[in-house]
Amino acid sequence: MQNIMPLTPVVKWLVIANVATWLVLQVIIGKFLGWRPDVVFGLVPSQVFENFFLWQLFTYMFLHSVSSPFHLLLNMLMLWWLGSELEQRWGPKFFTIYYLICGIGGGVIYLVAHTTLFIFNKDLSAWNSPVVGASGAIFGLLLAYGILFGERVLHFLMLFPMKAKYFVLILAAMEIATLIGGAGDGVAIFCHLGGLITGYLFLLLYTRFQQSRWRKQGGTRRSGRGLRLVVNNDEKKNESNDGKGPRYWN
Repeated sequence: MQNIMPLTPVVKWLVIANVATWLVLQVIIGKFLGWRPDVVFGLVPSQVFENFFLWQLFTYMFLHSVSSPFHLLLNMLMLWWLGSELEQRWGPKFFTIYYLICGIGGGVIYLVAHTTLFIFNKDLSAWNSPVVGASGAIFGLLLAYGILFGERVLHFLMLFPMKAKYFVLILAAMEIATLIGGAGDGVAIFCHLGGLITGYLFLLLYTRFQQSRWRKQGGTRRSGRGLRLVVNNDEKKNESNDGKGPRYWN
């Protein structure tokens, strides 16, 4: 059984920001004073395209459902569990960039998907309804965790032991099945999948950039088939790794 990871600095501040936003802005100011912060700061396709509320692509990931505190609780537990270990491995700067890019990328893919639905199906419900939550960024963390710690054994539904990489694949398959089956009303499936896709593309492009830069500095290409992803982006550690260059994910 894995030891519980302590809250790392960036994860701690992200948790504080999410909880404070939910409690102060959404519950106290929003619910009790009758204001709708989710319309201004949640991700609403019509607001982004018609009123140019572009900040919503960033702010939506710090809001959560007021009617269901478990939405906030589950996301923060996942952020703690996944994020602390990733931040400890990557460092605060790279972790912060990755987290925010996954969240924003998930929002962009959500916008594209629901704009397409609006154009062809005139789906006004998604066009005018706000989506909130850190789930897009969390799914990006899941993707990275499944790659970096893919051989680690987890317990799916707290009962079935399986490797982390299969756990992530099952979650992705469940999201796709829910989307195809039309059972995801009210759940931002496109945002979840968008976070996964964005996380993969970011790691892919970043890794190729790092490998290209390393080879230009005099490194030699490691043998092996297929794509290899950089695990340790600490340049000083990479340079001191027996002269072999960056370490890799399989």
